[in-house]
Amino acid sequence: MRKFALLCFSSAAALLLSGAPHAQTRDIGVHGEMLDRIAAIVNDGLVLKSELDAQMESVTKRLQEQKVELPSQSVLKQQVLDRLILQEIQAQHAKRVGLTVSDEQLNSALQEIASRNKIPFDQLPTALAAQGVDYKQYRESMRKELTLSTLRQRDVIAHINVSPHDLEQFLTRQQTSAANDEFNVSHILLSLPEAATPQQLEEITHKAQDLAARATKGEDFGQLAIANSNSQTALDGGQLGWRKGTQLPQFILDLVTRMKPGDVSEPVRTPSGFHIVKLNQRRGGEAQVIINQIHVRHILMKTNELDDDETVRQKLAKLRDRILKGEDFAGLASTNSADPGSAPDGGDLGWSGPGTFVPEFDKAIADLKDKEISEPFKSRYGWHIVQMLGTRTYDSTDDVRRQRAFAAIREGKADEETELWLRRLRDEAFVEVKM
Repeated sequence: MRKFALLCFSSAAALLLSGAPHAQTRDIGVHGEMLDRIAAIVNDGLVLKSELDAQMESVTKRLQEQKVELPSQSVLKQQVLDRLILQEIQAQHAKRVGLTVSDEQLNSALQEIASRNKIPFDQLPTALAAQGVDYKQYRESMRKELTLSTLRQRDVIAHINVSPHDLEQFLTRQQTSAANDEFNVSHILLSLPEAATPQQLEEITHKAQDLAARATKGEDFGQLAIANSNSQTALDGGQLGWRKGTQLPQFILDLVTRMKPGDVSEPVRTPSGFHIVKLNQRRGGEAQVIINQIHVRHILMKTNELDDDETVRQKLAKLRDRILKGEDFAGLASTNSADPGSAPDGGDLGWSGPGTFVPEFDKAIADLKDKEISEPFKSRYGWHIVQMLGTRTYDSTDDVRRQRAFAAIREGKADEETELWLRRLRDEAFVEVKM
């Protein structure tokens, strides 16, 4: 089992290192002993030395486990401090815009982690403690990670437009390229200031060319990334991991489709800076996707100040009896269902594949036969009765391809847009390093 402290709820692009949440003040002991020091002032907040030390220890341990040669302590410390400063800037921005993660959202994320690791949710604290991880600190670390992930979704992903023309162009290009292959890629970013001077541009250009040459001659790419990259993947040795070609930024896909495993690209300039790409491995192909689908319709009722759970359950039971005696399900759904999406269609939820419904809904309808109507049951959305209308085996390859294409276009744009967004946040912040 992977260590929980290294688990990340969001893929693609995790912006948070796992670790204990930090205090915003320094404590003085009874005898005046300083218990912590300030590593950096960030606007009206702080990054503390204890945070920096904890993250240094965590990153060092992880890189050693991955057998990545470490850069000097000063270089590694600067990279870790830069990451912590950027996290603090984002956390402050999230607070300013009123973005919070509720206990319910947090528990849902932790339940998913426990499920992936085949551990009952109520045993998660014990499992973490066995690995030396404090559950309370882990919860707050996860809350912070979810907050920053939601912030990125709000400020970056939500503003990326994928037009029908973009989608069709992408699918056409996909049919005649290796975009469906999977690539294991590492990358170094040397960011450019928004208004770079000619001297800065020349210095960064020479640095990029030098790093590319050193990597091409066999110098460890991961160590070069840790020591030099300005990307959010720097402390992972620049690793983007396995991605389908469709999930890579277009400029990286254009590079790796012409490269052999082990090759290192020449520096490529984009709005965010100079990129150096290494292709680690490549594997191919997209398989056909066949799924089992169900067709159901439902009537939803919710509790309120007048109707408690038992009252709502009885109302649905009476509606079920009326349907069994011959009344029209669709007609009763259109006049009684509290689901605004399906009520106008007689409660029809259409053909649905695995994972469409919440677990309690899936469980309640799992054994329904054709035309059978369930007993009233409760989900997180309210009380339901459901009728099974049919089942089928469906080739969803084309649907999945279009969904993946849409997500890939957006994610490909998101990598670059995220780097630009983070650079703007950093440029607008007041930062004073105290160490």
